[in-house]
Amino acid sequence: VQLQASGGGSVQAGGSLSLSCAASGRTFSSYGMGWFRQAPGKEREFVAATSWSAGITVYADSVKGRFTISRDNAKNTVYLQMNSLKSEDTAVYYCAAKWLGSPRPSTSLPSTSLHEYGYWGQGTQVTVSS
Repeated sequence: VQLQASGGGSVQAGGSLSLSCAASGRTFSSYGMGWFRQAPGKEREFVAATSWSAGITVYADSVKGRFTISRDNAKNTVYLQMNSLKSEDTAVYYCAAKWLGSPRPSTSLPSTSLHEYGYWGQGTQVTVSS
């Protein structure tokens, strides 16, 4: 699967941004999807993830209550709605896909570990100014 992230930009603290990640291929629903971010000089960190059905979502404590991950399997797209942005949210944001196997399990918990994701988008810059 190939991933293309978009929607980054610059915003003032307290503002909102919406990221999108479009996936190629016909088996998008066989992938768990996640968002990660990497700030300058820091390691890449988990932000949010969703199960293949979007029925289960998990968030990093730092974004819980402010960010929302969702997906539309019919459009092969995963989204990250970011509200109440803070300067510490400034980073390059990456979408990632984790192959769940074939046949896909009926239930699958989203993964927070970047090592479990085998496919990555190119990243989109988010800059929040205070």
